[in-house]
Amino acid sequence: MLRGRPRLPSVSVAPVAALAVALLSSLSRCSLLEPDDPAASALSPYFGTKTRYEDANPGLLRDPEAPRRDPELLQDACTPVQLVALIRHGTRYPTAKQIRRLRQLHGLLQARRGAGGGAGGGAGSAGGRDLGAALADWPLWYADWMDGQLVDKGRQDMRRLALRLAALFPALFSRENYGRLQLVTSSKHRCVDSGAAFLQGLWQHLHPGLPPPDVADMECGPPRINDKLMRFFDHCEKFLTEVEKNATALYHVEAFKTGPEMQNILKKVAATLQVPVHSLNADLIQVAFFTCSFDLAIKGVKSPWCDVFDIDDAKVLEYLNDLKQYWKRGYGYTINSRSSCTLFQDIFQHLDKAIEQKQRSQPVSSPVILQFGHAETLLPLLALMGYFKDKEPLTAYNYKEQLHRKFRSGHIVPYASNLIFVLYHCKNAKTPKEEFRVQMLLNEKVLPLAHSQETASLYEDLKAHYKDILQSCHSSKECELAKVNNTSDEL
Repeated sequence: MLRGRPRLPSVSVAPVAALAVALLSSLSRCSLLEPDDPAASALSPYFGTKTRYEDANPGLLRDPEAPRRDPELLQDACTPVQLVALIRHGTRYPTAKQIRRLRQLHGLLQARRGAGGGAGGGAGSAGGRDLGAALADWPLWYADWMDGQLVDKGRQDMRRLALRLAALFPALFSRENYGRLQLVTSSKHRCVDSGAAFLQGLWQHLHPGLPPPDVADMECGPPRINDKLMRFFDHCEKFLTEVEKNATALYHVEAFKTGPEMQNILKKVAATLQVPVHSLNADLIQVAFFTCSFDLAIKGVKSPWCDVFDIDDAKVLEYLNDLKQYWKRGYGYTINSRSSCTLFQDIFQHLDKAIEQKQRSQPVSSPVILQFGHAETLLPLLALMGYFKDKEPLTAYNYKEQLHRKFRSGHIVPYASNLIFVLYHCKNAKTPKEEFRVQMLLNEKVLPLAHSQETASLYEDLKAHYKDILQSCHSSKECELAKVNNTSDEL
């Protein structure tokens, strides 16, 4: 049954002065020193939304600041006139909830060691080393204040992305256009700080060797917070009631936690760490797996937490994460994607305006629009557009059948993931309709159109394909709860 009508959270809009301070603070903390190459891990492809960007885009490992020009990008007769980018924040710290669970697991290992449990050479040893004891001694350096904040590596993710995009589209990311750049962000610090770091990277590209100016002196100004765009899910009453706060909405996630695949891992980890099976649960197993990913992404360290799991375990734990994303942000419920229609329409309004200005022989007022949000911002939008949809839904009971699924969140929305719309003006067009074309890039690779698999589209054809969303999808109606409280039919 559906729960009662929740109160909508108030819109969080920080004052411009506070934003300016946050931006300046972020810029001052950015270091241009390069860290050591991060340690590789065989588990890296399976970390879901906790995946490093370079693991989803491995070509960047050789030279992370060099642009990778996709051969499918339009060129020659077609000139880019506008770029609209939706960017997930960079690498972040764990949330306070994840840190609390890690402390719980760490305390369990320390208690087991204090009770004299385990010795080298047993089930929990690797090469004569007691893994449980090694983990009990491994520094637990995470603190509550971190709570999902952007880390130095995350700032570097953003600076490098800015450098690559500016090199790839120099006419758009030019000094002349810098003052016309639009930057929108969610109210979360990791997004505001990501936008600040991106600006620093862009400044580095445009003014090599010069330190960035104070926020007050920046032509483009500080980021503008807009949670109704970047966190639309917080403002959709139907989503909040039927999914976010509905105890049964994630049925398949909870069922998979107690299913045979997860139970096998539970028993194996208990034996490896030499702790009672009943002291563990799927959430603690998952946080141990994610701690391997956090240590790797944040510090470039392959910690003993990675030794707890093998690739078969990682595939199961990736599926658990993907199940949550599927049912809460993807195709599981129609409202997940329909709640993002305002953001989708906003993107096309920018493109429409640029075309109108070009047709009037006016300069495009906003050649670059940058919007910084979350994995939860990108996934619903991609689902709305029909991307990464499998023939059968992901459930608690078809893990093996879904081993080759399209919906793999780590490949779609790793840290610093980005969905980019590029509008082109093409010379020598035979008709006015052929004058404007559009391409989409996902994580800097051309994204074929979901309906045709073509790598570029006439702008009018793309609008025609998404006519329903552009004309009929209104958040006020989509997100409105039915007058009568009944059971959701979206399964």
